[in-house]
Amino acid sequence: MKKFRISLLGQVLIAIAAGVLLGQFLPIPLARVFVTFNGLFGNFLNFAIPLIIIGLIIPAIADLGKGAGRLLLITALIAYGSTIFSGFFTYFTGEAIFPRLIAGSTQSAAAIDSSAATTLKPFFTVEMPAPFDIMTALLLSFCIGLGLSAIQGNTLRMAASDLRDIISLLIEKVIIPLLPLHIFGIFLNMTLSGQVASIISVFVKIIVVIFVLHILLLLIQFSLAGLVARKNPLRLLKNMLPAYATALGSQSSAATIPVTLAQTLKNGVSKNIATFVIPLCATIHLSGSTMKITACAMAIMMMAGMPVHTLDFSGFILMLGITMVAAPGVPGGAIMAALGILESMLGFDETAQALMIALYIAMDSFGTACNVTGDGAIAVVVDRINGKSGHLMQRP
Repeated sequence: MKKFRISLLGQVLIAIAAGVLLGQFLPIPLARVFVTFNGLFGNFLNFAIPLIIIGLIIPAIADLGKGAGRLLLITALIAYGSTIFSGFFTYFTGEAIFPRLIAGSTQSAAAIDSSAATTLKPFFTVEMPAPFDIMTALLLSFCIGLGLSAIQGNTLRMAASDLRDIISLLIEKVIIPLLPLHIFGIFLNMTLSGQVASIISVFVKIIVVIFVLHILLLLIQFSLAGLVARKNPLRLLKNMLPAYATALGSQSSAATIPVTLAQTLKNGVSKNIATFVIPLCATIHLSGSTMKITACAMAIMMMAGMPVHTLDFSGFILMLGITMVAAPGVPGGAIMAALGILESMLGFDETAQALMIALYIAMDSFGTACNVTGDGAIAVVVDRINGKSGHLMQRP
């Protein structure tokens, strides 16, 4: 018989509901057990974040050195530009809308501030210092990754690949399975502090706004693609709907590649370009994920009473576009890869990170669907550029 499994989204929703429900009557000594677990898991996560950055980003950047030369650069720049546009589009929209949505819920700041929200103390804590700080991990990853993409040697490349496999196992077998329990503890603690209702009401509003924004983003992407290629943008978008629907169900860019490729060919993109661009963009184009992370980060900071500055978020979005390259292929990879810069650039603590994970996972399907559908728009643009440039790429 086929083994029944609950999806990560289902586990997170169950954890949130259980935290809210049990927080009403759970005995204090038992609640402190979960507070203790949260402290241990949070410390372990802080230890693991630099390792996750190095293990995922180095091989991801190194692999970008393989490909079709100039066409690879063109595709990467368009994908990065789309991802960055998504971040700034979300930021300025959120700056205009979120304050009104969150108005009246600023009292939830105490629930998001870990120092105020922790009404219960853990039985004990174990310090787990990170091997190096976040910025060191990022700089080291960029330097080694770019160096590997430029040289012919395979020794360090194979070591980076093995490290990626180890880190992927760490995420898949340890961190992801324990995340629902961690989120349960966070919402249990919030319920005890009496602030969970206002936070959940804001979360629902933010999810609705992000859903509308990602539809608008797709319309913008395909309008630009249609303008460049001189094709009907609505017809281009309509042809990509099967890929959108598949991504909603699978929650995986990689698993959706065959459908995305087939629908891209229906949009008139040459086979050589489609078979090159679609798998590549499944790795480097994450406009939907960037939108979710930017919006969620803004909402949590506003609820916590943290200042939201354009300059700070500009640097964060530019760095996020690069960091997202490491995300595909790993369950929860996008948010896990982003935790480092959320901490180092925006000052997110353990509780804010847990809320970020919960809110992100609640919209995981929509972000993936936005990512893969937008890949079709990029393929249309690259195909047009390739045709006008005398066919830079004859073979994938």
